[in-house]
Parts: sequence; structure tokens; C-alpha cells
Amino acid sequence: MKKILFSAIALAVSLAGYAQWKPAGDKIKTTWAEQIDPNNVLPEYPRPIMERKEWKNLNGLWEYAIRPTGTQQPADMDGQILVPFAVESSLSGVMKTLGKENELWYSREFTVPSSWKGKNILLHFGAVDWQADVWVNGVKMGQHRGGYTPFSFDITPVLAKGKNQITVKVWDPSDEGYQPRGKQVKHPDGIWYTPVSGIWQTVWMEPVSANHITRLKTTPDIDKKILTVEAHTATGNPSAVVSVVVSEGGKVVATGKAMQGQPVQLAIENARLWSPENPFLYDMKVTLTDNGKVIDEVNSYAAMRKYSIRQGADGITRLQLNNRNVFHFGPLDQGWWPDGLYTAPSDEALEFDIRKTKEMGFNMIRKHVKVEPARWYYHCDRLGMLVWQDIPNATTNTDRNEWVETNFVREAHNIMGNLKNVPSIITWVVFNEGWGQYDRKEFEGKREAYTRMAVQKVQERSNGRLVNAASGWFDYEIGDMIDKHHYPLPAVYDNSENHRAVACGEYGGINLKIDNHIWAGSEVNYTTVDNAEALKNLFIEYAGKVKELKEQKGLCAAVYTQITDVESEINGLITYDRKVIKWNERQLKEVQEVLKNIRVMK
Repeated sequence: MKKILFSAIALAVSLAGYAQWKPAGDKIKTTWAEQIDPNNVLPEYPRPIMERKEWKNLNGLWEYAIRPTGTQQPADMDGQILVPFAVESSLSGVMKTLGKENELWYSREFTVPSSWKGKNILLHFGAVDWQADVWVNGVKMGQHRGGYTPFSFDITPVLAKGKNQITVKVWDPSDEGYQPRGKQVKHPDGIWYTPVSGIWQTVWMEPVSANHITRLKTTPDIDKKILTVEAHTATGNPSAVVSVVVSEGGKVVATGKAMQGQPVQLAIENARLWSPENPFLYDMKVTLTDNGKVIDEVNSYAAMRKYSIRQGADGITRLQLNNRNVFHFGPLDQGWWPDGLYTAPSDEALEFDIRKTKEMGFNMIRKHVKVEPARWYYHCDRLGMLVWQDIPNATTNTDRNEWVETNFVREAHNIMGNLKNVPSIITWVVFNEGWGQYDRKEFEGKREAYTRMAVQKVQERSNGRLVNAASGWFDYEIGDMIDKHHYPLPAVYDNSENHRAVACGEYGGINLKIDNHIWAGSEVNYTTVDNAEALKNLFIEYAGKVKELKEQKGLCAAVYTQITDVESEINGLITYDRKVIKWNERQLKEVQEVLKNIRVMK
């Protein structure tokens, strides 16, 4: 009887959620969006690289209000918003533009599980764009600036018995500000897309001890056969010990211990090396003990792999993985969704683009001026996909000031710190086509100085990754690559000195329009075809040019624009709603074979 009553209550709550929420607008949507349950949104643990057993998801329906900037917290809210979808998105249920003249307020009640009694409670935000102020039970917890990085607060001191309340205030000037924003603009058109404001990644809580693991740093060295693990902790404790167990399929392959604050070095003999062909990940358990008592434990994973460049006997500098030449061939991936904008409607959807990219025969993705949720990188790690990670640029405006520079460098450092353990990230791309650089001729001297400063700071924190200083424009002979953008056919810059690897960071852009799967608005055209067979033939023709550049000019990497359509860009290999792959199985096999042959390295 109790089970029946509980089920009835659960059903009533679920139906109430559906009744209160529905997607806004009439734009195209993905299949996953059509299946969303507002009471169970993105239920997966959001941080696979450092996972705890106990946690509570706070996604779902929150109250929201939009008010003029600088006003007090509203007494009455405007309605409900589905978190974690940006207020401008259809899946938020709101679909309103914020702008610098307004602030977005969120509020929701929550309870702390009774089993967490005696623990410290951490409140986590995956990402909020751009400036977020957070209160719990009316007490200001702090402020975070940065639209692409996670942040947390220990809310234990302000918690009450029973119901508690979270309040969040967001200000996001979008393209009217000087913060890193990628391709967001208030008036989207062409290659510029709908802005994203507010909470756009999972909000969640977890219980920890006062002294707990705050982050991990794993550094593989395949030449020395060593994996180094550093566990950063919340408090200094000279008696605490960090233990690390590395296993393969349940079998322990290495163990090590160190006092808190000291690195743990583990010998990994006969290591299985990670690669796109064999994306092997070691399981890793990290435990923090004090006087023999376990006070924290996290599950993680690690990969033994090495990224480098090397000049061959022929004088050509090539990209290497695990001391072997590897040709990087992949699409530009913007990471946008017609229904969720920055936020994929489900974890299955998040994985979809990566899986399809690999099935097409690519081995790399260039994540374009956007940072993804942690689970996207986890899928790249386990599926075997090399990642070029762009740093979202500050602005394309020419009016630079110190605030621009400060914001960009701070966000770059935070992004790299957050993603430092991701095995699949092989390259940091600092600037895209001069965005964020001084791009007027009269600023030439300052542009070079600023570029060199920013690239140097990225290099200092590269953590074994390669650095692509400028993909497309304004090259100053720094970094590990010389990278040209050229449409529609690929091309390269002269690399007579041969001290850097040659890349074509963008080419292609073949437009094939699929009726009933179009966003709307103006179309960006580099070149247009009428059917899938023509798309395949032209793609293979361009790929032939890639092969020619590889053989004659030492090309080491090529990035095709792009994997999916995005808003007014109809140049994807998949439609924006992910419902149509633009070539059939026979055409796909032909493309796969071409890409496979090009990737073969001597």
C-alpha cells in the first residue's frame, strides 16, 4: 500500500512538472529535447574525473525573474525556468534575451538529506554565464566571474533544518561587454549566434569532511613509466595521508602513498597507452585518511599518453602521440544546440556528436571558442577522440583595455586548471583569427606584445599539451604550430624554417540545405551543393588537397568546417537538430576510406 501511495505521489509531482513547463518558441528541436522530463534533467554525475558516491542533483524547475540592473531582489518572481538551460534557450521555457541592462534572478528551495548530518555541504555550479552572485538562506556566499568554469561554496554554516533557499543573481553583458564569450551576440546573424546567459550547466550538492580532496592533478610520463598524482585538499593537515590505487579491469596495477601535500608517484610497467585507436583508461581511486580513518574518497581515471612535436630526418616538424607521428584530421565543433543552445538536452545527445565524428573517420575535434561540461570530455576520453581546445576569446572589438586582458588571462588560466587532467586534450588554441588580439594596423606593436604575453601564460600552464598560439591570423612565430584558415579549399602558410608543425585550422564549409531542418535567418555560404552525392564528391576533392599538402608541404593537421549546422550556418555534415546525417551509408564508407588513407603517417 505504501509503495502504491509513493508511486501515486511521484506521478503527481512528475505530471505537475510537465504542466508547469514546456519548451518555448517554434524553432527546430532535437529528438532528445522532445523527451525531456523536467523532474529528471541531466541526472548523470557531472564530474566523472573526480566522482563521489553521495551527491544531490539540483537541476529542474527554479523560479526566475528579470529586473533592471542594480535593483533589489524581487519579492515576486516572473515564473519558472528549467535549469540548467540558458534563459535565451527554448528548453529553459523562457526564451528571453537578457542584455547588460538587466539582471537575471533565480531561486529554489532544497533540503539536505538527513544522512549527511555532520558533513560539510558543498554547493557546486558547473558554469554560469557570466557574473554570478550566490546567497543561501539570505546569506551572501560569494561572487564568481567567468562563463566557462565551475565554482563551489561550502554552505554548511548557513544551513537550516528542513527547507533551505538558494538565490542566484546573474549579469551578462554578452557582446556589449569585454568578457570571454565565444560566438554569442545580442543580435545573432551569420557566424554569430544567440547569446547564452545564466546557469547552463548542472547545479548540485555533495557532502564532504572538513578536510577533503578539492582537485586532482595527474601527470603521465610514458618514457619513465611513471604516473604522478597530486591531491589538493581543503585544509592543511600534517597527519593526513593520500593513497592512490590504479587498476585495470578490476586488477590492481600500481599503488602508492604520500603525506598530504606531497605527490604520489606510481610505476606503471608495460603501460597500455591511450590513443584514438585504443582509448584505454586506467581506473583510479584516491583516498584521504587521517590517523587510519578514511575521511574522503574519490573515483577517477587516468591515461598514459604523451603529446609532442618532433622534426624528422626530412626536416619536417610533425605532431606526435606517444612518440609516433599522428596526422590530426577532424571537424570544427561549435557545441551548439537548437533547443538548449550551449547545453545539450541529454547526456546521450552530448555523446552523439563525438560518436558520429569518429564513425565518419575523424580522429580529432576542434572545440571552437567554447568549453564543454566535464562529461563531454569524459566521452572524448573513453571513445578516443583527440581534442583541440580553443580558449574562448574576449572580444572582436578593437577598443582594448586592461579589463579585457585581465578577463581573458584569468579565464584562460581557470579553464586550463579545470581541464588539466583531461587525457584527450592535445592542444590549447589561444586565439582564433585575431579575436581577442588587437586587430587594427595602428595597434601592431601592442598586438604582438599582448599576443606573446597571453601565449606565454598559456604555455606556462600547458601541462604537457601543445600550444597553437593563433589559429588563422596574426602569427608571431610562437607556439608549436603555424595555422592557416582558408575557404573553401585548404591551404597552408610557408614554414621554411620548419620549427613548427603546419596546420590548416579551418577549411571547407560546404553548404547543403535540408528542408524542414533549418533554424532560420541569413545563410553563410562558402560553397553550395544540391544533394548528398555532390557533398560527398566535393568533400573528397577537398580531402585530396589535404593529402597533397601533407605530402608536399608537410601538413600535419586539418580541420573541416563543420560537424553540424549552427543557426544560420548550413555547412554541417549533420543538420542542426541532429536528425539528418547528410550522406548515406555508401557515401559514408567512401569518406571513411579516404580519411583513413590520409591519416596514415610514416
